[in-house]
Amino acid sequence: MNKNRNVGIIGVGQSEFSSHREDVNQPEMIHEAVVEALNHAGITIDDVDCIVHGNMELFEMIHQPDLWHVLGSGAYGKETMRITTGGTTGATLCCAADHLVASGLHDVVLAIGFEKLQEGHTTGGITNMADPLWARQLQTGALTGMTAEQMINEFGEDRAKRASMKYRIMMDQHAMKNHKAHRRFGLQWDQAEDLMVNSPALVGELRMIHMCSQSDGACVMIFASEEKAKEFCKQPAWMKDHITVHREESFYMFGDAPVVTSHRYAAEKLFERNGIKNPKKEIDVFEMYDPSSWWGLDWLREFLLFENDEHIKMVENDEIAIDGEFPVNPSGGVTASNPIGATAMVRVAEAALQIMGDAGEHQVPKNVNQALASGFGGTMWTVLFLMTRDIPW
Repeated sequence: MNKNRNVGIIGVGQSEFSSHREDVNQPEMIHEAVVEALNHAGITIDDVDCIVHGNMELFEMIHQPDLWHVLGSGAYGKETMRITTGGTTGATLCCAADHLVASGLHDVVLAIGFEKLQEGHTTGGITNMADPLWARQLQTGALTGMTAEQMINEFGEDRAKRASMKYRIMMDQHAMKNHKAHRRFGLQWDQAEDLMVNSPALVGELRMIHMCSQSDGACVMIFASEEKAKEFCKQPAWMKDHITVHREESFYMFGDAPVVTSHRYAAEKLFERNGIKNPKKEIDVFEMYDPSSWWGLDWLREFLLFENDEHIKMVENDEIAIDGEFPVNPSGGVTASNPIGATAMVRVAEAALQIMGDAGEHQVPKNVNQALASGFGGTMWTVLFLMTRDIPW
C-alpha cells in the first residue's frame, strides 16, 4: 500500500456494551465513546477536521442517523461522511478514516461506529435485504451450522466439539478481564461437557453458547497524520496496511467447486506485500472478527495460512490465550460484544490499544510490536488490518 503520509491512531473510546442500553438514547451512547476517545488522545473536538460515521441503518430503521447524532458526535459544522457496508461497517470506517488522513485531505479524523439493536429488528433487516428466491440461503445471516459440520467431518466429532468449546471458554475468560464487554459469563473448564450437550441448539451443532449475541454500544477512533500524531500521542498505533476482499459477485456457498476463502486471500496478499513469512511468529496479537466459536476456530487456519490441524492444536495447547504464544481476542472478541456497526471497528481499536499499551486489565503481557485485526460481513467480505508500534515508512 503506497501512502502519501503515515497515519497513527491516537485515541480510542468505547461505550459500555450491553443487550439493552435503556439508560441512554443513541446520541448519548455515542457521546460516551466520543468523550473517552478525545480524552485518550488529549485533544478536543475543535482539533478534529472530519467525522466518519457508520452503522446498519436498516437495523434501527432510522434513515441518515448521523444527522440526529450530531448532538452526541460533535459533528456540527464539520465535514462528515456516512458509511454502511454490512457487518464490515466498522472496518470500512477505519479504512476511510485512514485514507482521508493519508491523502492529505484532513489531518485529524474521528470515526464513529455504533449500533443500538434493541431499538430495531436485526433479523427483519437481514431477511428482507436479499431476494427471497435466489438468496434464500443467505437469509439466516450468521446463523449457519455448516462450519461445525465441516469441522466435525474433517477432525472427528469429539475433537472438533471440544476444541470449539475450549475456544469459547477462553474467549469468555478474556472477556472477564474487559469490564466493557457485554457477555461475561465467568465460564470454567469443568462446564465444557455440560455446555456441549445442554446449551440450546440453533442450527445443527451451532449452539447458543457458541454464538455471538446482539449488543448496544459505540466505538470511536481518532486517526491523525504523522505530524499531529507525534504532537498529541506518546505512542500511536501506526496503520501500516489494510486490504478489503469480498466475493459479492462470485459468491458460491454450496457444491464442490474449490474456493479460496476471502480470509485466506486477504491474508496472503497482505502478508506478501509486507514481507511477512511466518505470521504466527511475526504478529504479536490478533483481534479477529469471530461471530461464533466454530468460525473463530476455523478461521485461525485461514488467516494464519495453516494446513491440516495446526489451528486446532493452537487452541488445544492454549497458544491463543491472553498469555499464550499468539494471543487472540484479549478483549473477548465478537462472542463477548457485538454492536454490529461498531463490531469490526472494536477489533481494530482493541489491536491499537494493545500496541499503545492502554488495554488495561486485558493487556497482553508482552510488547506488541505488530498487531492484526479483521472485519467480516455479508457474503464473505473480509477487511484485514496490519498495525505497528514503529512508524511504517
